[in-house]
Amino acid sequence: MASKGRVMSYVTVRFYAELNDFLPQERRGKETLYASQDGQQISDFLNSNNIPHENVDLILRNGKSVALHETLNDGDRLSCYPIFESLDIRDVTRIRSMPLRQPRFVLDVHLGKLASFLRMLGFDTLYDSGVTDTQLLDISVKEERTLLSKDRELLKNETLTRGYRVLSDDPREQIEEILHRFDLFSSTSPFSRCIRCNTPLEPIRKEKIVDRLPLKVQQFYDEFFYCDKCDQIFWKGSHYEKMRSFIDGIIENKGNPSTRPDIP
Repeated sequence: MASKGRVMSYVTVRFYAELNDFLPQERRGKETLYASQDGQQISDFLNSNNIPHENVDLILRNGKSVALHETLNDGDRLSCYPIFESLDIRDVTRIRSMPLRQPRFVLDVHLGKLASFLRMLGFDTLYDSGVTDTQLLDISVKEERTLLSKDRELLKNETLTRGYRVLSDDPREQIEEILHRFDLFSSTSPFSRCIRCNTPLEPIRKEKIVDRLPLKVQQFYDEFFYCDKCDQIFWKGSHYEKMRSFIDGIIENKGNPSTRPDIP
């Protein structure tokens, strides 16, 4: 029953793509009548129905785009869409095989393993276990990076324009979640960045670093890569093969849980 003095309204809402994951089964994938308070802000309406508004990128009210602070009226029809990087466009023709814009990320202190996986796959990913929430927001806004976090309150900050709340607690599921969420399976560039610091790696001639290599590495490997920030040298040894298997399993099977390799 509505509180005394408050007029109830009814709006028809359709949630698209992965926003349906937050809904009970009977409301998924179809228009549904919802009760709201007359004049309620759209952001409050979403939160009251367990839809994190930080995961919503576009809202159409009666066919016109609206902002989260705008209010609802009786009889309104809403269409709510997730971030456009992850729109399902499998049934249309892509102009090019790779997206024009490559995503860049900054991660909160709880997502260190996910940061390593994103860097392993070649994505520009900032992570620092000592960074504050204020610094995360500042980096995200100034550098136009998508903030990945498990902290819903952090992602509600009004200054944030790019954010996504990571749902899974398992690192392997998290990387699959992000690849699906932002449609990144065809955009990976494995082993092109330093996993430790995010710096792009450069090939380096063996003769330049041969005196720094273990004897067996000198004997059996000829291809090397260098991080000039960490001063680290990389080659395709046994650990590389394990990581390669992990990556191939995720990309080739699109996160199929029946074929997941062990985390390297």
